[in-house]
Amino acid sequence: MTDDFARLVRQRDELKAWALEHAFPVWWDVGADKAQGGFFEKIALDGTPVEAPRRARVQPRQIYSYAVAGLLGWDGPWKQALEHGLDFYLSKYPRPDGFLRTLVASDGSPLDDKVDLYDQAFGLFGLAMASSVLPDRADLPALAISLRQALYAKLKHPVAGFEETVPRTLPLLSNPHMHLFEASLAWIDAGGDAPWRAMADEIAELALAKFIDPKSGGLREYYDGDWNPAPGVDGRIVEPGHQFEWAWLLLRWGQMAGRDDATRAALRMIEIAQGPGVDPKRGVAVFALLDDMSVHDDVARLWAQTEQVKAGVLAARITGEVRWWTTAANGAEALFKYLDVPVKGLWRDKLLADGTFVEEAAPASSFYHIVCAILELDRAIKATS
Repeated sequence: MTDDFARLVRQRDELKAWALEHAFPVWWDVGADKAQGGFFEKIALDGTPVEAPRRARVQPRQIYSYAVAGLLGWDGPWKQALEHGLDFYLSKYPRPDGFLRTLVASDGSPLDDKVDLYDQAFGLFGLAMASSVLPDRADLPALAISLRQALYAKLKHPVAGFEETVPRTLPLLSNPHMHLFEASLAWIDAGGDAPWRAMADEIAELALAKFIDPKSGGLREYYDGDWNPAPGVDGRIVEPGHQFEWAWLLLRWGQMAGRDDATRAALRMIEIAQGPGVDPKRGVAVFALLDDMSVHDDVARLWAQTEQVKAGVLAARITGEVRWWTTAANGAEALFKYLDVPVKGLWRDKLLADGTFVEEAAPASSFYHIVCAILELDRAIKATS
């Protein structure tokens, strides 16, 4: 194996130890609200929880993270943590119409009943991973199917994909579709029914036909009501982190569907993300480019680095090309910068252009990104060694 694969093995060992020895314990011991249920949104860098309203998109990310804790071999109470999250989530967020509300107070009382496509996507995703490790919970697939049916009944776009809300709001976004794609693939892996494959196929085709710029190969973020790029600068935005993340998903779907065009598109997105999308001075993926590949927003978020790891290892496994191990190892090296904090198991989120971090509490929303990267890295190394 190459030097970069050996580097990845060392990085995997260090990241896995970080998760098992520090992150899973602290986000359960401190990050779980044992009094009112659910998980806190943030933990301050001194190790104390931060009280704040709880978004629908965060709770299923924590549910996912503790399901993966079991898969990675954490000897702590991963099942208890998972069920703690499920109990709060399934009792406080569902609306009478089958959708999930977007925000509740710490005690679970509703604060915002809005239906947001992004939140529905993460609900489906968290339920998929929970179902895969709790096969006796027959209620979880049923709940996911009910939510999927609500999406098709009330949020379906007339051409393809889904609306953001009802009534319609613009611009339409590719990002929630990415997470619906992720959720549908997760349900396929968990043995879900046939319509999950149909959802995955539709979103993949929408990405290939509309989201990806045929000129640059970059995937845009914002669209008008007919899936044309949104007017103005919004329609030109290309986020490196999402290029990695979409690439990881399209590589998986391309293998499943036998679609070489999806694989080619995914590899092109990785090239964009690790080329103009990475600041060579800091060695990190920045937040946003424009479609001419100029930098639009040079803040570097933690999650983009984890997506580089995932895209790199899967590209290496599928193509057999060793250069993608380098991509993954560079992403892991960037990630370690964010984990260098006084309380192990926490992280910083935003790295500025001058090389300094924004001093703020560690957001729980990042945990799922880190955990997923560690799981993919661990699986890739075991499959290759």
